[in-house]
Amino acid sequence: MSPLALLYRCADALRYRKHGDLGQRGEDLAHRYLRRRGFTVIARNWRPPQGGGEIDIVAWEGETLVFVEVKTRASGQLSAPERDIDAEKMYALRRAARDYIRRAGADETQIRFDAVTISGGRIEHLRDAFAARSHPL
Repeated sequence: MSPLALLYRCADALRYRKHGDLGQRGEDLAHRYLRRRGFTVIARNWRPPQGGGEIDIVAWEGETLVFVEVKTRASGQLSAPERDIDAEKMYALRRAARDYIRRAGADETQIRFDAVTISGGRIEHLRDAFAARSHPL
C-alpha cells in the first residue's frame, strides 16, 4: 500500500469514526476514484441557488463535462445502488445540470451523466448511466 493510500485510509477512519456517514464516505471514495482515472473534479455537492436537486460530483473528462451521481450501499444491503436512480432523480439531476451549464457557460452538447456505485467496498463506474440526449436538458 502506498504512503498516500495509507494516509487516506487513516484520515477516513478518523473522519467517519464519529459520524459514520456512509454517503459522504462513498462520495469521497468516488472522488478519489475519478481523479485516479484522469477526471478533473471541479465541484462536489453542487446545488442550484434556487434549489431543486444536487449534483454529487461535477468533473471534466477531456472535453466532456460529466455530472456524477454517487450511490453507496453497505455490504449487507440487498438492492443494487443504481436502482435508486429513478425517473424523478434523473429529472432533478438534469434540471440542476441545466442550471450549472448555463452558469458555467459550458457547451450542453458535450455533457454526460455517469453514476459511481459503491457496494461492499467495490466501486463500479457506469458511464453514460442515463443518456442526456434521450431527454433534452
